[in-house]
Amino acid sequence: MNARTIDRIETNLERAVAILFGAAVGYAVYSSLNASVAQVQLSAFTGVSAATACFVCRRALAAIGAQKPRYKVPIFDVREIDSFDCGELILTDADRLDNELVLTDADRIDSELLLTDADRLQPLASEEPLVLTDVLQELGSDSRVVRLFDPSKMPTPGQLKSRIDRHLEREAPPAAPSDASQALSEALAELRRSLR
Repeated sequence: MNARTIDRIETNLERAVAILFGAAVGYAVYSSLNASVAQVQLSAFTGVSAATACFVCRRALAAIGAQKPRYKVPIFDVREIDSFDCGELILTDADRLDNELVLTDADRIDSELLLTDADRLQPLASEEPLVLTDVLQELGSDSRVVRLFDPSKMPTPGQLKSRIDRHLEREAPPAAPSDASQALSEALAELRRSLR
């Protein structure tokens, strides 16, 4: 829905509510004054009270609708943010505690900590590289390994050609329909002649 449609619906609902309220007030006045006032005066009082109630209700709804909603937004004070020194934190030998590093505010110094081989937690067991040589020679019957290009399972070029030919024969396009426009025009001409 666009804004105009929504506004039109809201306006019509406000009018309907004001008319219903005016009618209710008019009926209340009619019911209360029916026995004590003459018919001409009764209709005048009823009409005036209904019109007044409708007018007041319509003005009240318009005033309420014209107000914009107020949302409470907290004030964000920038002064409350603490400024901090973002100097560089450097580790030194003084930070070591049982081969672990502990960081404190006193660690901000100008020298650097260099890591050497002595700083390693566990030295390498051997310098030999890991070489994987396990080659799968034969598949078992319960194996989940699939060989995509197994030479014994690959079809020969002749077998591939026959498969392609069979596929093309199955999906051959139907014969092209003959041009029936001449037959149609002859049938229409014969129909015209028979109707005359």
